[in-house]
Amino acid sequence: MAQVKEFSVNEKLTSLVTLQKIESKLDELRILKGELPMEVADLEDEIAGFHSRQVRIEEEINGVTEFIEQRKEAIKESEALVKKYEKQSNDVKNNREFEAINKEMEMQQLEVKLAEKHIKDATEEIAEKAVLLEKAKKNIVAKEGILNTKKGELEKIIVANEKEEKHFNKLKEDAYVHVDERLRASYEKIRKSYRNGLAVVAVERDACGGCFNAIPPQKQSEIKQHKKVMICENCGRILVDEELHTAVEVK
Repeated sequence: MAQVKEFSVNEKLTSLVTLQKIESKLDELRILKGELPMEVADLEDEIAGFHSRQVRIEEEINGVTEFIEQRKEAIKESEALVKKYEKQSNDVKNNREFEAINKEMEMQQLEVKLAEKHIKDATEEIAEKAVLLEKAKKNIVAKEGILNTKKGELEKIIVANEKEEKHFNKLKEDAYVHVDERLRASYEKIRKSYRNGLAVVAVERDACGGCFNAIPPQKQSEIKQHKKVMICENCGRILVDEELHTAVEVK
């Protein structure tokens, strides 16, 4: 069974400060990117939405166009029947036959009028959808222009800081394994609790370097002795003395 390495309190605190300083450097590099990564992601989502809208409208226009063609065919069929009935009306033998043929003709003429109304309504619908389609296309062009600008800005920042970011990510990997496992879990939990990502802070001017709550002299003395890991009673951050904090350099 592998033996778990025991760290002294001083080693534990030093490794925590090292990890914190490395992650703070990475945080600074992320801050340089600002809201750009989120803005790029949001724009990509918007553009995808407009593309979906464009496809949907085009499918709807195709469906209505197909409907119009069907109505046109129906008109041709009805008109052909009207001509047929007109021809038949010349050969009727009695009034009953004439009325029956006349009724069929009237019905087909009504079918033509109804189909023409359907075509008119559908044509208006296509015109409305064409406006929406053009708007969606314009939105895509506009958003893609903004996206390309934002991507260009982000790429410049990434390229400018790529070497430094890789360096600190490597340092983070190395530092991570040297932090006591239980302390690491606490450190990560505290770090996630604060927007500035500070989980380990120095006591500065008799106060916590995170929340600036006053630290009593007795507690400051205990912190300097490195006999146990101390936390701020107000914010829960891990406290170290300024001397140890300053001694840890990350380059």
